[in-house]
Amino acid sequence: MAFKVKFWGVRGSISCPGHHHLHYGGNTSCVEVAMGGRRVIFDAGTGIRNLGKWFMRRDAHHAWILMSHTHWDHIHGFPFFQPAFSPNYSFEIMAGHLENGQKIENIMAGQMTHPFFPVPIETMSARIAYSDFKAGDRFQLAPDIYVRTAKLNHPDGATGYRLDYQGHSVAYVTDTEHLPGKPDQNVLGLIDGADLLVYDCTYTDNEFEAKRGWGHSTWQEGVRLAQAAQVKRLAIFHHDPDHEDPVMERIEGQAFAMWPGAFVSRDNMRFNIL
Repeated sequence: MAFKVKFWGVRGSISCPGHHHLHYGGNTSCVEVAMGGRRVIFDAGTGIRNLGKWFMRRDAHHAWILMSHTHWDHIHGFPFFQPAFSPNYSFEIMAGHLENGQKIENIMAGQMTHPFFPVPIETMSARIAYSDFKAGDRFQLAPDIYVRTAKLNHPDGATGYRLDYQGHSVAYVTDTEHLPGKPDQNVLGLIDGADLLVYDCTYTDNEFEAKRGWGHSTWQEGVRLAQAAQVKRLAIFHHDPDHEDPVMERIEGQAFAMWPGAFVSRDNMRFNIL
C-alpha cells in the first residue's frame, strides 16, 4: 500500500558536482515513485545512475520509465544505468512528446552511438520495451495505477504526468514555461488536488524576464499553481545550476514564507504520500 517518492536528481540543464552544491545536490532530473512495490521512474538524468546502484542492491527488477522529454539533462544518465545491462531486469520506457514519426527508442539509442558514446544500446541485456503516446493521453500501468498526461510548453515539446494510486496522487511537471498572469490550464487540470506536485522552478520571478523562451518556470509560479489547484505540497524542482546552496537556502525560506506547503527538493530526499 505504500506510496513513496524519492528524488535522485533535482538539478536542471547540466549536472554540477562540487562543494557549492553539496546540500541540495547536483544530479539532473530523476525521480522514483514506489506504489505498493511497483516503481515508476520519471526521467533519466544523471540521478538515474545512483538509482541503478540501488536497484542492483535491492529486490527491484522492473520499472516504468516515463520521460518528460529528451533534452540531454533528462536522458544522459541512461547509458550509466547499471540494471539495463543485466538480463535480470526489465523496463518500459515511455514518452509522449515526440512528433513527426520520431520514436523514443531511436532517441535513447541515438545518444549511445559513435561518436557520442563508445557502448551501443544493443549491449544492454535487460528486457527493455519502448512505447510512444500523445501528451494528453490517459492509461493504466497496472490495475490500480492510473496515469494522466498533459502537453507542456517547452522547446521540442514535453509531457507532464500525474500518477493516481489508492486515492492519492503525485504530479510531475517539468520542463514548462508559463505566461505571466495566465495560469496554464493544461497544468491546472493535471495537478488538481494532487498530494504532491513536483514542478519546474528553475528561475525566480525576477530572473524570468531575461529567460523567456528557454522553456522554464519559477518557484513563485509553482506556488501560485499549487494554491489555485488546491495541491497539498509543492516540491521545488529542476534547480538552475547557477543557484548554489546559499541561493537555494534563500529560495526555500522565501517559498515557505509565501506558502508553507512548499519545500525545496534535494538529491536523495524521500517523501511519503502513504
